[in-house]
Amino acid sequence: MVHLLTLFRRAAVALLMLAAMVSTQAHADDSLYREFGGKAGLERIIDDFYDSLLEDPRTKSYFEGASIPRIEKKLNEQFCVLLGGTCVYTGRTMKRTHEGLNIDHAAFNAAIDDLRTAMKKNGVPVSAQNKLLAKLAPMSRDIQERE
Repeated sequence: MVHLLTLFRRAAVALLMLAAMVSTQAHADDSLYREFGGKAGLERIIDDFYDSLLEDPRTKSYFEGASIPRIEKKLNEQFCVLLGGTCVYTGRTMKRTHEGLNIDHAAFNAAIDDLRTAMKKNGVPVSAQNKLLAKLAPMSRDIQERE
């Protein structure tokens, strides 16, 4: 019985160590997230980004009647995940979120310009900005509905 208990303890310790290693590996490289200032920095960037989107004549019409606090929350989650943070994205797919909005290439590019301005304002290094933009680029085909 003592031998079985010892074996059980060793197995439990091994499982805990394995779980810790997997968890650490899954979020081991959060350096990009940290370059964006972590949670607080990302929140400032998203706030500035949405202020710009709502003021920009090229994009503001897309947000009429939209729940800006909800959008900001989901964007914070999504960017956190893309940047290697420990967040979970709980929003819809980009295609579903943007369907019916008829977002064209010019409006999409305007949003990217506004995002770059927000990142620059908040001191995000250009190399880090480019890494995020590279992760966002494939989403353009799900966001844009027309050229």
